[in-house]
Amino acid sequence: MSLPTVHHESHASRPARRAHGALWRRGAVLPAMLPAAALALGLSACASPAAESPAEGAPTPTTSTTAGFAPLTVDNCGTEVVFDAPPERVVTIKSTATETMLALGLEDRLVGTAFSDGPLPESLADAAAAVPVLSEKVPGQEALLASEPDLVYAGWESNFSAEGAGERPTLAALGIASYVSPAACLGEGYQPDPLTFDMVFDGIREVGAIFGVQERAEELVAEQEATLAGVDAPTGTTTALWFSSGSDTPYVGAGIGAPQMIMDAAGLTNIFADVHESWTSVGWEQVVAADPDVIVLVDSAWGSTEKKIGVLESNPATSQLTAVREKRYLVAPFPASEAGVRNADAVADLVAQLAALPAVG
Repeated sequence: MSLPTVHHESHASRPARRAHGALWRRGAVLPAMLPAAALALGLSACASPAAESPAEGAPTPTTSTTAGFAPLTVDNCGTEVVFDAPPERVVTIKSTATETMLALGLEDRLVGTAFSDGPLPESLADAAAAVPVLSEKVPGQEALLASEPDLVYAGWESNFSAEGAGERPTLAALGIASYVSPAACLGEGYQPDPLTFDMVFDGIREVGAIFGVQERAEELVAEQEATLAGVDAPTGTTTALWFSSGSDTPYVGAGIGAPQMIMDAAGLTNIFADVHESWTSVGWEQVVAADPDVIVLVDSAWGSTEKKIGVLESNPATSQLTAVREKRYLVAPFPASEAGVRNADAVADLVAQLAALPAVG
């Protein structure tokens, strides 16, 4: 039975007209709020001003870390978002958003997290210990509004829907800003094509500007650049399959997203690099024909490394793959497989794992 592939958005190919979809300009004024008629979901009864009545047990926001803030407007996946002050009550959806906040030292701004893709790295776990978890998946509107956020920061555009956290115009009408990781934008002119580490780093800098912690953002970028500079990637050709999910129909890393970016930096040749998408569904016969030297297994709660190995070794066709016969597996945690603060470490880790394997052939 196939594992569901709903954990990724549709990554349809679209040309990118900008090198990076999130451009900001300073000193902007607030746009007019949407009329009350836009609140078709009946949420207004649940809402309250973002800075009032903090939820019981929520961390108390401080302003000591945001002294460098200047008002700015961001063009975020085609939605203009204005920040006249740094957000103080933030709900994050998806690990990439949560981990960016924590890595920037902004845990005191978090009033809730949701839709974690896996455990936090040890370096961030303590900072998140006191932050409430609103939902294992995308939070419903009632749970979201009960946290009284002034910003919802999501890893995917699809997290903002009428069935989920609420559509972006609806949240804006309630005085709640919304923000999507720029690397996850999918619209024409906004989807990275291809995604690069420079774009990931620009996304970190933009979040730093939104919260007035530009110095910490630059430090974090410098740390990640140093990690990449210290990687001794193999120079020969090592072909690889990025196996994200699926059993009957595998969902794999394709040619323009985070998997491709990570594999390039790790010296791996993606067997589906010619597919102009971030992720794609393929047939096992295509994998068998390519016979990759190694297989990168994306470890997640819904598709563990052990489960993926079981799929590969129990299938008569894939069990004969060179990488399966020789158990040439590399492992990447799901949160590191999407654009975020763990990508540089993922490169270093994959290179180290690759070096520990027997030589190809």
